[in-house]
Amino acid sequence: MASPATTQTVRPLDTLRFDTSGPPQITAVVSDHLRMLGASGARRGPEAAPDRITLTGGGFAPAHAVADWAGPASGLVDEATVQAATGIMAVHGRRDGAPRGLAADYAATATAVLTVQGLLAGLVGQARGGPAAQVATRADRAGLLTVSQYLAAAGADEGEAAELAAGGPPFRSAEGVLFELETLDPGVWAAFWRALEAPADAMRAGWRPFQFRYATACAPFPGALHEITRATPMTGVRRAAALSGAEVCVLRTLGERALEDDGAAPWALRLLGPETGRPGTAAGRGSRRASGQGSGQGARRLDRPAAGRPLAGLTVLEAGRRIQAPLAAHLLGLLGAEVIRIEPPGGDPLRGMPPACSGTSARWLALNRGKRAVEIDIKADADRRRLREMAAEADVFLHNWAPGKAAALGLDHDDLAAVNPALVYAYTSGWADRLDDAPMGTDFMVQARTAVGEAVRPQDEPPAPSLMTLLDVLGGLHGAEAVLAGLLLRERTGHGVRVDSSLLGAADTLTAPALRRAARGENPRRPAGFRRPLPTADGWIAPTDAAAPAAGAYDLRELPTADALKQLREHGLTATAVTTELADLHHDQRFTGSISRDAHGAPAVPDPWSFT
Repeated sequence: MASPATTQTVRPLDTLRFDTSGPPQITAVVSDHLRMLGASGARRGPEAAPDRITLTGGGFAPAHAVADWAGPASGLVDEATVQAATGIMAVHGRRDGAPRGLAADYAATATAVLTVQGLLAGLVGQARGGPAAQVATRADRAGLLTVSQYLAAAGADEGEAAELAAGGPPFRSAEGVLFELETLDPGVWAAFWRALEAPADAMRAGWRPFQFRYATACAPFPGALHEITRATPMTGVRRAAALSGAEVCVLRTLGERALEDDGAAPWALRLLGPETGRPGTAAGRGSRRASGQGSGQGARRLDRPAAGRPLAGLTVLEAGRRIQAPLAAHLLGLLGAEVIRIEPPGGDPLRGMPPACSGTSARWLALNRGKRAVEIDIKADADRRRLREMAAEADVFLHNWAPGKAAALGLDHDDLAAVNPALVYAYTSGWADRLDDAPMGTDFMVQARTAVGEAVRPQDEPPAPSLMTLLDVLGGLHGAEAVLAGLLLRERTGHGVRVDSSLLGAADTLTAPALRRAARGENPRRPAGFRRPLPTADGWIAPTDAAAPAAGAYDLRELPTADALKQLREHGLTATAVTTELADLHHDQRFTGSISRDAHGAPAVPDPWSFT
């Protein structure tokens, strides 16, 4: 079909209408995001049937999606059971030494963002001449995706480089103020603790678990470090941070965050004028790439993508570090795009991060398998010219460099739009320049600053950012969602697009229900014991959220897990076993055939969508 175009389209779903029904924790987020992308419509109640999300209008054939918790035989029927089975509870609970449920609806939120991705990808495929398709997403697959790095490490050829044991931030000052500490430099770490007169052996022993906490979801560093901060007033902590160059961030409350919440969308999209590369609003002027004329990359657009690979024939250049941008590009690759990864001379150093499978980091493979790598020294003029030449033939350029770095290198959106007016230029950042007092834009600092530390813990647990990389992963999902929105906007307008996403946007999506409760003057936190698994003689079980109050009245500690589940079932209560060893997921009957091995032997989770 010809690429649909509407005059003055400035949002990708302008003139489209949606209708949604299904699990409310999922469809509420889907509806919010579709609305922010320009569609109008309504979400029907949970009793509405069938459970389906439909987008109509704009010159497209209707796009359909189905989002649910899991397959019918798995017994996973809500957020609690999905978290338990997929390993989310196990990873989140490492800091505490036992599985713990996230009090926020993390699996449902991830499923919703993936559902919107599937809908957008289907429309992009249609606009490029492909067939209309229905996409299905499931929370159990979304949950496996969110723990894919931890699962890959658990199935590696070697053990972890750092100990998996209870412990970790946040720290507490003498006044009882909870705060996060961040630095990526061992010298800065040492200087901070020297300023607080910490024992040298504790300071040295603490660095490795602190450094690896992003990978292991725990940080069992010496108790002496916590003792030091508990004896130090916050003024002394801040003085040590200023002297050393470390950053500290006091944990905010949901009430504080609700007062400053600006209600912004989790991403921003700006049209770029094809002649100048500057932001524009006029539609329909077209370009070589958008019109399918010319040679090279533009000609590939004439290929008709298959329903399950709607981005086939498109090229993504990814200059990403760590998790956020690499995961976004990985998802675009799963949707059919060719992903070319820009790496420094000698390759990405994280390729060697233990544990390894066939000599390559298992965690790195979870985010980067299937990508083609090109080594480029972005500090060298000749290599920057080479990168600009590659961008001239690409559809997407995606990075998560430090703020200001792209402009300093001459690789910002206006620089690349000058050589490719139809480029979708994507930046995944920490803060998106939305907070004046923002600390370093890393996962745990953003969790602290945005009150995620309160949102993921029930009332009877002290606020604490999860050491599972919640926002890096959800931020990567938002990054892919933003790129797909940009690609659709390009198809509808003929313009290149600048898209920005952030960890802050991911935090806003995750905490939105709690912030709404806070804004209404209600208690924003979940009640004591919320989503806390129940111990059995040989493991743990997690009842559904609805069954938890009644299930908690049974003492199951002397029953084997299978018998405990049977007893609850006989009383009309639904529960599931908690996965405590991620390596066991390969043989878990709830995921039969889902988890495979890649060419390196590393565990690989299934694609999060199914297209028909």
